[in-house]
Amino acid sequence: MWGVAASGFQSEGHSPDSNWTRYIHAGKTEQPIGNSVDFRHRYRSDIALAKDLGVKVYRVGIEWARVQPTPGKFDPAAWAYYDDVINSIVAAGMRPMITIDHWVYPGWVAGRGGWNNAAITGQWLHYARAVVDRYAATNPLWITINETLMYVINEVRHGGLPVTATGAMMDRLVTVHRNIFDYIHGKQPGAKVSSNVAYIPTAESAIDTTYLDRIADKLDFVGIDYYYSIAPSDLRAINAATGKMWDASIAADGIYYALRHYARKLPGKPLYVVESGMATENGKPRADGYRRGDHLADIIYWVQRARADGIPVMGYNYWSLTDNYEWGSFAPRFGLYTVDARTDPSLRRKPTDAVAVYRNIISRGGVGRDYRPTRPAQVCSLADAPSSCAEPVR
Repeated sequence: MWGVAASGFQSEGHSPDSNWTRYIHAGKTEQPIGNSVDFRHRYRSDIALAKDLGVKVYRVGIEWARVQPTPGKFDPAAWAYYDDVINSIVAAGMRPMITIDHWVYPGWVAGRGGWNNAAITGQWLHYARAVVDRYAATNPLWITINETLMYVINEVRHGGLPVTATGAMMDRLVTVHRNIFDYIHGKQPGAKVSSNVAYIPTAESAIDTTYLDRIADKLDFVGIDYYYSIAPSDLRAINAATGKMWDASIAADGIYYALRHYARKLPGKPLYVVESGMATENGKPRADGYRRGDHLADIIYWVQRARADGIPVMGYNYWSLTDNYEWGSFAPRFGLYTVDARTDPSLRRKPTDAVAVYRNIISRGGVGRDYRPTRPAQVCSLADAPSSCAEPVR
């Protein structure tokens, strides 16, 4: 399943009161969001861009803060907007992948303590069940909660959660995922449900114990987000944590080891690369000379190598269709189509070199048997140490 991905808050603009608008207003971010890339009013043309690529999956998010701006009351106009988004994706011949929670919750929930308040589990499930009731008939793929580890980290970083409550938040995320997984299957027979993991090189085995291991029996597939690599000779991945994502190491072969990690951990469980991409700084060339199109083709090569080796990869989403607000700044650009949200009032979608590359990959069903990566495999990748060094792929 070839796809593209986006989130609600990052791309929609016209943001209602939420934990994240409060972080921005409190000066906790580098830049304000403004109206971002205005997906709220340009979704039909963005969906048309995705259709033109040939993708069959379009990942979008439903924003809790938008559909339930006040306690206990849903907004019919917000539902109508999301109805048209989802129906437009289906009409374009694509399958929606719906994210229920992509790190954003209503301001009224934030005012009551957010994930530090035990009452949030009931509030979250009331909202999530309404989303499922409304869209299960469109046969979407489901992501319940996006990158739980990074969700917790960002809540602490921006002041939405005391560090002493991180365990309680993770416990509550486990509870709501397990509950809504069963609810989805009750409404949508044959549903495919996951909660995607932000794969952290070298550390994932330990990180899995905090969340993934506790929901493994409630996953129809493993959703994996893979961006950064690490090796003894290149430790620049730390730049991803400091906001300089464009200076982080991104050796493409690391995705093979991330996939192999989960194929061994959960034998027989399908794997889906829910997010993968490459950052540039405000659209400028990267210091390492890696072009978006080359990186995309290299990533797909290693995904195909994994499939050829029997690893059950079922899909790949590129993050993202357009540039958007990267949780505090517009400087990191990931889009197939670049958008200068800071200085271009027209918010024109300009194709990068990766548009033609991805369209060709999709039409051919891959990079082709004769393709070889533009960058060599790392001598000792630490993506899944020690096995990625002891059992290298070439």
